[in-house]
Amino acid sequence: MSEDLKRLNKYLSEAGYCSRRAADRLIEAGRVTINDVVPEMGTKVSSEDVVKVDGEIIGERKQDFVYLAFNKPVGIVCTTDTRVEKDNIIDYINYPKRIFPVGRLDKPSEGLILLTDDGDIVNKILRASNNHEKEYIVTVDQPISQTFIERMAGGIYLEDLDKHTNKCEVKKIDKFTFSIILTQGLNRQIRRMCEYCNYEVQALKRVRIMNIKLDVSSGQYRELTKEEFKNLNALIADSTKTYEANKANTARHTRR
Repeated sequence: MSEDLKRLNKYLSEAGYCSRRAADRLIEAGRVTINDVVPEMGTKVSSEDVVKVDGEIIGERKQDFVYLAFNKPVGIVCTTDTRVEKDNIIDYINYPKRIFPVGRLDKPSEGLILLTDDGDIVNKILRASNNHEKEYIVTVDQPISQTFIERMAGGIYLEDLDKHTNKCEVKKIDKFTFSIILTQGLNRQIRRMCEYCNYEVQALKRVRIMNIKLDVSSGQYRELTKEEFKNLNALIADSTKTYEANKANTARHTRR
């Protein structure tokens, strides 16, 4: 019987309801029940249990997963909590199935964000967040100097986050615009980096996530192609192996 059990957050993820991280937040908030009882974090469920979120029964998946590339407009918020944020990405897209964004893109920013109902792939992509490339086109409020490019590319200490940004690729496009490729996912990273250099971001657009490029108009979405999905899975697989190896090394050092 124990072989049929799975953690509640994994159950919700595999059912296509949300990612495991989002599931943990729902469980902590007491919005999830198992057989009408609010469970503790880490509780496991079987196929015979009735799992509900906000009173809605969440069943096991019977359909194929959805993978979308969406061009988020400025002003739309990357949240699935439609009760709190009226300008949320879910209501904006109005997709016929429940989907959720992979990661975030700030409200004042625009561009590429992936959405899916595959909670497992969300976990793999977010787990690899410090390894995969994300490319942005940024417009600032004053002429771009060579010193600015070098400082941005060389890594900056962000005091309010107590973190150093990794070295990255930065190229000047024109007088006020540059491109930057990040392999980190720090909160408002580009805006904070620019502020440190006494520049203010006027516009910020994400144009690529790993192998997926932005190629639809603002407010539009498309499904990933089979080739894109195949290449994406290959990139995630490598990152997942690295994550598992690091976790194993950490465990070994802890035991010592």
